[in-house]
Amino acid sequence: MANSVKGRQVFINGIFKENPIFRLVLGTCPTLAVTTVARNGLGMGLAATFVLVGSNIVISLLRSIIPDKVRIPAFITVIAGFVTIVQLALKAWLPVLDKELGIFIPLIVVNCIILARAEMFASRNGVMRSALDGIGMGIGFTLALLVMGSIREILGNGTWFDIPILNGVIDPVTLAILPPGGFLVFGLLMGGFGKLIARLDLPSGKDEPGCSCAGCGDKDGCPAAKGEADR
Repeated sequence: MANSVKGRQVFINGIFKENPIFRLVLGTCPTLAVTTVARNGLGMGLAATFVLVGSNIVISLLRSIIPDKVRIPAFITVIAGFVTIVQLALKAWLPVLDKELGIFIPLIVVNCIILARAEMFASRNGVMRSALDGIGMGIGFTLALLVMGSIREILGNGTWFDIPILNGVIDPVTLAILPPGGFLVFGLLMGGFGKLIARLDLPSGKDEPGCSCAGCGDKDGCPAAKGEADR
C-alpha cells in the first residue's frame, strides 16, 4: 500500500509540485518557440512524453550495468534512440506537424527535462517508479505547452486548433504570437501556477517521513517531537 501511495505521489509530482516548465523552469527554449499555436504545443509535449517514458524505463533497467564514468553518454544514446523513433513516425504519419516543429524534435535528445530525469530519477529507481515519473513529467510538460499554446493562439490568431473562437469580437493581439508575447504569457502562467501550488499544498512525492509534527495534537508524547526539540 505504501509503495502505491509513493508511486501515485511520484506521478502527481511531475504534474504539479515539480512541473518541469512552471516549477523547475526546464526546457524553456522549445516551450517558447513552439507554443505559437496549441497544436504544436500538444505535438511537442506528446513527443517528449514518449521519449521520457521510454528512456526512463530503459535507463532504469540498465542502471546497474552502465559504468558510472560513461553514464551520461549512455543516457544520451538511449534517449537518441527514442527520439529517432518519434522523428521517423512524425515524418511518416504527421509530416505537417514534423515540418512545423522542425529542429525542436531532434533537439529533444538534449532536452534538459529528459536528461535530468534520467540522471536524477531513472538511474536511481526501479522500473515502475521511473515509468510513473516519466508519465507525470510528460503530462506536466504537455499541459504546460498546451495551455501556453492555447492562450497565445486564441489571443494572437483568434483560433484554437484552427477553429475560429473570437469571431471578430475582438481583434487578434499579434504580440501574443511574437517572442515578447511568449515571455509575457510564460511569466504570468508561472506566477499563477506558483500561487495555485501554494494553495493546494500538495505533498512533494519524495520520501516522506512516517509522521509530521505539523498540526499534531500529541507533540508532548511523541519521541520524534522531543528529539526535534532537543536539537
